[in-house]
Amino acid sequence: DVERKSQEQGEATERLRRLVAIADALTDVALRRGKAQTAFGCVAHVSDIVNGQNPHGITLHRYVLGALLDDVLVAASQRLRGMTSGRFDLEREREREREDARRAAGLNLVVLDSYTGTSRPVNTLSGGEGFMASLALALGLADVVQSYAAGIRLETIFVDEGFGTLDEEAMDKALETLMRLGEGGRLV
Repeated sequence: DVERKSQEQGEATERLRRLVAIADALTDVALRRGKAQTAFGCVAHVSDIVNGQNPHGITLHRYVLGALLDDVLVAASQRLRGMTSGRFDLEREREREREDARRAAGLNLVVLDSYTGTSRPVNTLSGGEGFMASLALALGLADVVQSYAAGIRLETIFVDEGFGTLDEEAMDKALETLMRLGEGGRLV
């Protein structure tokens, strides 16, 4: 009977040793899991922000494009002011509550009208004003591409259609802007 009890005690001790080893392994796995969850939580948070799940609804891609667009709009506004006797400037729509959270945010354009002191969507411009804004954007984009491209020059610009939407004064201003481009060595 002593021998049987001794054998049972040995088996129980071995089971206890295995259970302690399993408990230690589970504790180690739980610690590693906690660390991984913390690390993943940070990565998941950054991923959400980069993918537009933030209060502004702007992805990293659109944020970078917005920064580049700002440079284009500065150059375009300079051209547009010249064509509209200082009336219009272009800029990105300012932060506001998004009406439709399904639509991507960050790249909408508005025109600032110095006559009225208000901003409005660019699609509210008249045909001639819209043409001048488009021309200013194209020229602004060309200016920014040249400045970023370290020595690459865009020497030829094609302008097709739109002049028929301009009144005589606007036509003169647009042509004056294009003539200045020609003086700078560009073919228009």
